[in-house]
Amino acid sequence: MSALKIKKGATSHSAYNLRPNFSDVIERHTLAVLVENEPGVLARVIGLFSGRGYNIDSLTVAEVDHTGHLSRITIVTSGTPQVIEQIKAQLGRIVPVHEVNDLTVEGPVVERELAMFKVSGTGEKRVEALRLADIFRANVVDSTLETFVFEITGAPEKIDAFAELMRPLGLVSVARTGVAALSRGD
Repeated sequence: MSALKIKKGATSHSAYNLRPNFSDVIERHTLAVLVENEPGVLARVIGLFSGRGYNIDSLTVAEVDHTGHLSRITIVTSGTPQVIEQIKAQLGRIVPVHEVNDLTVEGPVVERELAMFKVSGTGEKRVEALRLADIFRANVVDSTLETFVFEITGAPEKIDAFAELMRPLGLVSVARTGVAALSRGD
């Protein structure tokens, strides 16, 4: 008797569908985590990421409810859909965590970041830096004879674009706050 020549997972009608149903696509997600404002909570959240080898692209934390002693942690991270789901589930199991929202999948979101750029230059490079700052609506918050410090607010992509244009003009240093995000609408 000959063996049946059936490939593993050859049909989706099989009771033994062995085809993987996960994606290898790396996605960027913004998570908003509402936590108790108490010592050690941020360390526990960060420990969850570092202990499992997950990367944090951006992290911002601030108290949002003084009377309720609640803080909001906004985390931008990347991973496959399965990794993101695992992160959300594990965050939800931490005791001081009240709520975990994946702003990326909940609908339209507004993301902003604040950055400061120190640019050194003279002559034409100085004039070009001022012209680009005007186009990007960046404010000059400090000026010396050889340097400017620009302040810019916007989407992370805007901040990245401004940095790339300032690099050949004498970009010395950058300070970024990280992403602050809120969902749009109701």
